[in-house]
Amino acid sequence: MRVLVTGGAGFIGSHLAARLLQDNRVSSVRVLDNLATGSIANMAAFKSNPAFEFIEGDIRDYETCLAACDGMDLITHQAALGSVPRSINDPLTTNNVNITGTLNIFTAAKEKKIKRIVYAASSSTYGDHPGLPKQEDKIGKPLSPYAITKYVNELYAQVYASLYGMEFIGLRYFNIFGPHQNPNGPYAAVIPLFAEALLKNKPPVINGDGSHSRDFTYVDNAVQANLLSLFTENENAINQIYNIACGQQTSLQQLFEILKTEAGSTLNAIHGPDRKGDVKHSLADITKAKELLGYHPDISVAKGLQLTYQWYKKQSIK
Repeated sequence: MRVLVTGGAGFIGSHLAARLLQDNRVSSVRVLDNLATGSIANMAAFKSNPAFEFIEGDIRDYETCLAACDGMDLITHQAALGSVPRSINDPLTTNNVNITGTLNIFTAAKEKKIKRIVYAASSSTYGDHPGLPKQEDKIGKPLSPYAITKYVNELYAQVYASLYGMEFIGLRYFNIFGPHQNPNGPYAAVIPLFAEALLKNKPPVINGDGSHSRDFTYVDNAVQANLLSLFTENENAINQIYNIACGQQTSLQQLFEILKTEAGSTLNAIHGPDRKGDVKHSLADITKAKELLGYHPDISVAKGLQLTYQWYKKQSIK
């Protein structure tokens, strides 16, 4: 199978592209990325592979999407502009990338007769729904422009599946972390920020009192979910939404303590104000993904944090 990975120079996409190139069910991998948040460095491990092709282009341009989809059998759509704070500060760009860009990919796939698309959805879709753990069929009102865009992606997938006979699988990621996640910039995620602070022996900032909790999920688990979704032959698994997480709740303070132990540090964090648009707690029910996809998160939060910190440490030594 020939697979297109949108956003394949980014954090999750580059891990996915690397794994697909090692899969004997895959003959070639094409990456489409505009390098806005991704980088050539993320593709260094496989960019010389003869089965790999890179197109530098933007999903907001429909003709580019058509060209990228040409000759492909499957798509894993990871390209997006992440970050709740970014979407609050610049809702127009977030909308254009995440909604218009996704619609371009879905439509180009339809035109090029690509039957199945796996796409990155988000746990932000649960919004203000108070229930824990989060179950796929129970969502609340979105709390940020980013959350709205990811929910609209799900709605378009449902409509395109119904109207055009296409196959979609949406993966609601819960705080994916791991190597290649960028610690730089105003919208960096918390784990690379913590790791970088510890490596520089500077106290990191925790937004709020540290009790906010998330279902942190190592990137290899997200890759596993994508592979299962791309190649599943279970008809009941198609045109579904799945939580992709570990099913484990970790507070920001606990997260920092694990990384602090790994770093052998005695630093204490500085506490800042809560972030706008953030939910207080998040925890996934992953029963559906286990039962229909055969998903089992192989790497625990603690093990993932250990692997991630050691990767950042190695990068800092280079």
